[in-house]
Amino acid sequence: MSLALFSFSAMAIGGRELSGHLDTFSIMFYRSLIGLVVVVAALAATGNFAQVKTRRIGTHFWRNLAHFTGQNLWFYAVGLITLAQLFALEFTSPVWVALLAPLFLGERFTGWRVGTTIAGFAGVLIVVRPGVSAVGIGEIAALAAAVGFAANIMITKSLSRTESTLCIVFWMTLMQAVMAAVMLVGQPLVPEWEIVPWVVVVGLGGLSAHFSLARAFRHADASVVAPMDFLRLPLIAVVGMLAYGEALDPYVFLGGGIVFLANYVNVWRSGRKAG
Repeated sequence: MSLALFSFSAMAIGGRELSGHLDTFSIMFYRSLIGLVVVVAALAATGNFAQVKTRRIGTHFWRNLAHFTGQNLWFYAVGLITLAQLFALEFTSPVWVALLAPLFLGERFTGWRVGTTIAGFAGVLIVVRPGVSAVGIGEIAALAAAVGFAANIMITKSLSRTESTLCIVFWMTLMQAVMAAVMLVGQPLVPEWEIVPWVVVVGLGGLSAHFSLARAFRHADASVVAPMDFLRLPLIAVVGMLAYGEALDPYVFLGGGIVFLANYVNVWRSGRKAG
């Protein structure tokens, strides 16, 4: 989880540094291409190419379309709002899952789920504060990104029953590199030499974050991992303050904390049912 926290923060900083130089599709192309090279190298070194075989290529496509859309919106928002706001709004993904899972996965829409969903959206209102401060395209993009990530979470939940982590990540990097190339008509913007290190940071940071988070959930209960994941918010807030002079907004922490508590209650309830 420590590596995941570092990787998510590094990817956010890299995205901020690239936002004035590359469009989001170019960032996604290089991010996916770097990830694909690393994954293929790992498969070659371990001789595990058999793991990428799948009979669910269509499910992989829809999963990656959702994630590709969400990640593009995330990279768009990272250049428009504070890093703390971005992460706080991203934390609404599990709230969206709680709201949408009964519709798409047939899960029960319980009273607890209704309550935590309402609490989660109350947290969003505190972060965004419509009527007090202007709600811009950055906040809207960040919330839309969270919806895309929620769809990704739901489909990944289905895929993980039959596919390995390496298989999921291989098809993620391959499909999203192709999607980005198609959106760019095969001609991504060539990064200037001085920003190439940030392109590498985004590529390796994204891949490392996915692997680290998956390993954390494999070795520890969700009730342990979830609170550690929330540490991303204060960590990135401090990074934003030191690197970009962003103010520490107490409303972002308050709203983000409410969103976290709503998510944690869902994790706790799921753990009790599983027990």
